[in-house]
Amino acid sequence: MIHVIGNAAVDSVIRVERFPRPGETIVALGASEDLGGKGANQAVVAARCGAPVRLVAPIGDDAAGERIRSSLDREGVQTDGVAASAYGTDRCVVTVDRHGENMILSLIDAACHFNPIAETRIESWIRPGDLVVMQGNLRPSVTRACLTLARSKGATTVLNPSPTYAAEDYDWTLVDLVLVNRGEAIELAGGGAEEAARELCEKGAGAVVLTLDADGAAFFSTDVTFRVAGPQVIAIDTVGAGDVFCGVLIAAKALGRRWRDALAAAAEAASISVTRKGVLASFPSREEMKAILERAAVGRLEEKQ
Repeated sequence: MIHVIGNAAVDSVIRVERFPRPGETIVALGASEDLGGKGANQAVVAARCGAPVRLVAPIGDDAAGERIRSSLDREGVQTDGVAASAYGTDRCVVTVDRHGENMILSLIDAACHFNPIAETRIESWIRPGDLVVMQGNLRPSVTRACLTLARSKGATTVLNPSPTYAAEDYDWTLVDLVLVNRGEAIELAGGGAEEAARELCEKGAGAVVLTLDADGAAFFSTDVTFRVAGPQVIAIDTVGAGDVFCGVLIAAKALGRRWRDALAAAAEAASISVTRKGVLASFPSREEMKAILERAAVGRLEEKQ
């Protein structure tokens, strides 16, 4: 079982020709709303891969929260860990320009006040061999407590530190796998991106996956380093691509794939998502996910474990 502990939100996506300058008003090209939040996104992607997944996250007792719960149910995500929050449903406002680049503002009051250990039965749900996946939307102390709990239960811990905390808020020894992009790696460890990824391993992380946009991704551990190429596509919307990569990577591991196969599948799925508009609407379907995972297995290369 994959337990995604994080947030769920409503994403409001606004499309523009270009981003406004400070103090400038511009006319948007269009707007849409969809299920969002990094936790919910990653859980949906993992479910579309065919992996069993539970989302542990807060939503408001409101219409937006009900829409989120219904969407998760339709996607096959287990929602017994979705807790009612007195702070309402979180929201993200996403602005996307004509090149597919994005800027995001998040309102995360519900996530900031959420304590999964106190408010759900997560302690009784985690089993040895499970995967516990977290992001950066919960309080640092809560994230550390959940990672500690997962480790005590014999689960594999995964951290996608986005948004990032201050460097001193991390205990990398609690994390079996860190998943970061170039900017996050440099912010967390300094230097170049690859040097930063190796530094996180030296600080105690079991392994680091560094996403490299169109250049694919790289895997780092104390004894193994390798890269996988990313398919060359024309991106029109990059919102949610990182969550697609993370969800497919973790689902592939839960389904028994090796690291190289899992990274190849994640890179292909993310490359598909950036060619489509929207967040949930851009995610590959269940049929596409099945084909992606099969292609990755066929293209398997030998890897030192």
